[in-house]
Amino acid sequence: ALHAAAARQWAAIRALTFLPFMVSPVCLSFGVLLLYPSGAASLPMLLALYALLAYPFVTKDILSAWDALPANYIAAARVSGASRFQAAYAVTLPLLLPALRRGLTLAAATCIGEFAATLFLSRPEWTTLTTLIYGYLSKVGAANHDKALVLTAVLLGLSLLVFVVLDASDRQPEK
Repeated sequence: ALHAAAARQWAAIRALTFLPFMVSPVCLSFGVLLLYPSGAASLPMLLALYALLAYPFVTKDILSAWDALPANYIAAARVSGASRFQAAYAVTLPLLLPALRRGLTLAAATCIGEFAATLFLSRPEWTTLTTLIYGYLSKVGAANHDKALVLTAVLLGLSLLVFVVLDASDRQPEK
């Protein structure tokens, strides 16, 4: 949310936010390896790259929702005596939470299905669904093909579950 606030003020920050959309995950992975060779094949490096790839999804949704908020909501809170922080915490943040959940839904789906960065930065002993599917598809035989299809269905189900759970939490009625 703090980054989104800065991106609302400066167009350059907004443009940099969406840079991971425009660069291939393989190029990002290679760049990370060039910048941090000692972090190659480490879990923190892989997770950081997942976050970098997913970050624009979250920021895009938050920025869109924030840009659509009427300015008079904050002004009304300020006139009622709220500080800038109180207005942001009590008015802006609750109005942005649905957008944050939508962005996290897309980010989670991106990370679940990420293949290129995982293949590039992971260790051989690490297995994700996408690399396992790749392994089965790279071998000849109907049994390997069938295993890849089953794993693809599991990946699809997992992605669908993430969407349903996060979307359901977005639709919960206010108490």
